[in-house]
Order: sequence, then structure tokens, then C-alpha cells
Amino acid sequence: MFHFAWPWVFLLLPLPLLAYFYLAPKPREQQAVVVPFYQQLTASKGPSGPLSGGQKPVALIVLCLIWVLLLSAAARPQWVGEPIALSTSGRDLLLAVDISDSMSEQDMVVNRRGDSRLNAVKQVVSEFIQRRQGDRIGLVLFGSNAYLQAPLTFDSNTVSTFLQEAQLGFAGPKTAIGDAIGLAVKRLQALNNQSNQRVLVLLTDGANTAGEVKPRQAATLAQQTGVKIYTVGIGADEMTVRSFFGQRRINPSAKLDEETLLYIAQTTGGRYFRAHNTAELEQIYQEIDKLEPVEQEQQWLRPVRALFTWPLLAALALAVLALLSQIKPTGLLRRPY
Repeated sequence: MFHFAWPWVFLLLPLPLLAYFYLAPKPREQQAVVVPFYQQLTASKGPSGPLSGGQKPVALIVLCLIWVLLLSAAARPQWVGEPIALSTSGRDLLLAVDISDSMSEQDMVVNRRGDSRLNAVKQVVSEFIQRRQGDRIGLVLFGSNAYLQAPLTFDSNTVSTFLQEAQLGFAGPKTAIGDAIGLAVKRLQALNNQSNQRVLVLLTDGANTAGEVKPRQAATLAQQTGVKIYTVGIGADEMTVRSFFGQRRINPSAKLDEETLLYIAQTTGGRYFRAHNTAELEQIYQEIDKLEPVEQEQQWLRPVRALFTWPLLAALALAVLALLSQIKPTGLLRRPY
């Protein structure tokens, strides 16, 4: 759809006419020199441009057209396209991943081979991140300490890359669940964005053994600031290991504090999930992937293309042509003999 953004500019159309009538100089009597051959001189001279003789009406039309084109350019002509719906999201989502030494336990299956818990998390959570197009996603890694590896961003590829680069022991051998929650709540609260649903997905395989903040205290803080926490406990309940006395069965998840993880989820309005293997971990993140965002009004965008250059170039071209029409070829000067 074509329209002018500033149509009121066309109110200036009669401005040259008003200036001609009200600002025209008054005729003054001046002394003149009598030239006997004046009539012969004027008869020998031809028309000197578009403002002379019979070309004066044409020149007036050209000047009026230039003025109209200049006003058309000043009125900001635009072409407005059809409305385009913008993808909106109601989630600010932080992922907190445990990279303590216990995440090296080989009780997961990745690509049909036994692998560590961390590698299984990398594969499943990376796919989860790629599905969250339109959400702002951040990454918190924690061991003995918690640190923000990736701030909230729409660049899901970068967050996924940072997760793939995480290594065991980078944050220390122990597990600081409370500090991880406290850091995540602090980062989400700093956004001061009440329109978005703020969600933390925390994954761990143990209990809180480090840090300054207790997990239950951190859960209360998250509940007060409106941060919903989904907790995921990872690790098999049983696995067979070889020893000097032969094979025996052990529980590699004996240190998992499910009671605390359940308390954190219930306090903040989230849910607690238990992943005994990679398949269950995939199902958990697919279920988390179905979280409903906060309802927001649909936002629309109408693409706008400015067209002022066309009347401006046309006015410039007419002005140049009018100027060139004033110039007459004078020919070559010859020296008299």
C-alpha cells in the first residue's frame, strides 16, 4: 500500500504563488540611456532560455513540476507491505548442568555404547536447546562452584557449543546445588522482565556438598522472585561392576538427594524428574519442551520501504535539463586578420 507519511507537506504547494504576489518588488523609476540601435539589437538576439519569449509558459510548468516533486519527496512517500506476524516467546530459560566428578560415572548409553553421564547430557540437552527457537536460553555450569557459562541469548547455537565444550572438574569435584540456583535466580531477576515466564532446569546426579547457599534456601528465594524450577536427577539405580571377588551389583546413584530435588521443584511450582538412562532423559526434556509460555499479545510487523529518492531524482533531473537549456553554444573565436 502506497501512502505519504507526512501529507501535510502538500499544504506548502501555493507557497511560490503567494511569494510571487506578496513579495514581488515594486517597480522603481530609473534613469535610462537612449540607445538608437536598441531595436536592431533586440531583434538580432534569439530566445535566451526557457524563461524568454514563447518558452516562458513551458518554463513555468517545469518549475511548478520541480516544486511538486520536491514536496512529494519531503512528504516521505512509502510503500507499506502486508502485516507479518513476529514470533514471540514467553520464556527466559536457564539450564543448570552439574559437571562435578560424579558425572563421569559410566552408567549411560550413547550411540549404543556405554558412556558417561555428562556425555549423555550433552547429547540430549543440546537437542533440547536447538528446539527452543525463539526462547532466550542461558547456561550455568556448577561443581564446587557455580558460574554463568552463557548469558541469556537467542543464539541457541552458541549455548549448545558452550555445553559441548564443558569438561568434568572445571568447576571443582563437589556439587554446589544451592549456589547454582542462587546464581540462576540472580541472573533472571536482573532482567526485570515481568512479562516473561522465568524457568530454571537444574540437572544433577548427587547432593549438595559445597557452596554457601543451602538448596532449600535458594528454592525459597526462587519462589519469592517468580522463578519456576524443574529438577532432573540423573543416574542408574543399578549397575554391574567387576572386582577382585567377581561381578557385583551396586547403586551408582546412592548419593542422589531426591528429597531435596523434589522439595525445590514443588516449592517453585515446577516438577521433579528422574532419568535412569538416556532414553528417559530424552523423554524428560521432551516433556519440559512442552511448557506453555505466558500469554502475550501477538505482535505484527509491516515492512516499510522509503520511496522519496524517486521524486527527488526526478526534480534534480528536471533542474539540470532546465539549466542546460539556458546554455547556448558560442562557437570558436577567430582572430581577425
